[in-house]
Amino acid sequence: MPLNTALFGKTYDPETFEVTAEAIEKYARATNDLNERYLAGEDSVASPIFPIVPAFQFLMQAAMDSELQADLMRLVHGEEEHILHHPIKPGDSLTVHPVIESIEQKDTGETFTVKIDVTNQQGTKVAEVRATSFIRGSGTGAKKPAAAGPATAEHSAVFQDSVKVDEDQTFRYAEASGDQNPIHQDEAFAKMAGLPGIILHGMCTMAMATKGAVDGLAGGDPTRVKRVAVRFSKPVLPGQELTTKFWEVSSKDDVKTYGFETYNPDGEAVIKNGQVDIA
Repeated sequence: MPLNTALFGKTYDPETFEVTAEAIEKYARATNDLNERYLAGEDSVASPIFPIVPAFQFLMQAAMDSELQADLMRLVHGEEEHILHHPIKPGDSLTVHPVIESIEQKDTGETFTVKIDVTNQQGTKVAEVRATSFIRGSGTGAKKPAAAGPATAEHSAVFQDSVKVDEDQTFRYAEASGDQNPIHQDEAFAKMAGLPGIILHGMCTMAMATKGAVDGLAGGDPTRVKRVAVRFSKPVLPGQELTTKFWEVSSKDDVKTYGFETYNPDGEAVIKNGQVDIA
């Protein structure tokens, strides 16, 4: 059954989320990121990917909305974008405003995008989250020829970072983020869903890639990251080492934009079309 396009523009009731130093640190440790800015107690700031924590329940609320008619067994995380306006700090009371921004049919499946605006206790917008989910195998079936483009190897990398995915990574990330999807914790369920086994949360992969941007391009200051966006292209398995390569794309108004991709040990891209804006 196809997605119900009539749900385009549907909003969900906003809710509040109280930010604590413990939640910021727990999320950082669950992504193997020990940046001192995340571990500074009441003086800490949240990572650029932390907004997914208050936003996540609404992504699931939309996905599980019976009116949308999404097949959860065929659902995977397709794309993610975070726009960061102001740092998130302990003591912030965040209000989360979700809306189904788009519903589209692709060649190999269908997508729906949930946009979530996050405001603080002063009513200031601190972040925008866009999460696109992909329903595998429900599209037109008519594949278009792949567009020609420059090979990634042609990019001149300005920074490269590697990180190891721990065997217990998915369990720690599930606890810190609230994403308890069984494909990340139950081997049998993951295989029943057509996956090779337990896979890493896409958002954890994104956080690990963004760690490289903060450490290598922003001088360790996460508040300099103004936008980060990715397309998830291949599952990541526990135990793998991931390597992210960054290259400069443009510079405008004191903001530099870098492209990036993240690769598994076989050299296959698990994140494509990555972009990060650094002030």
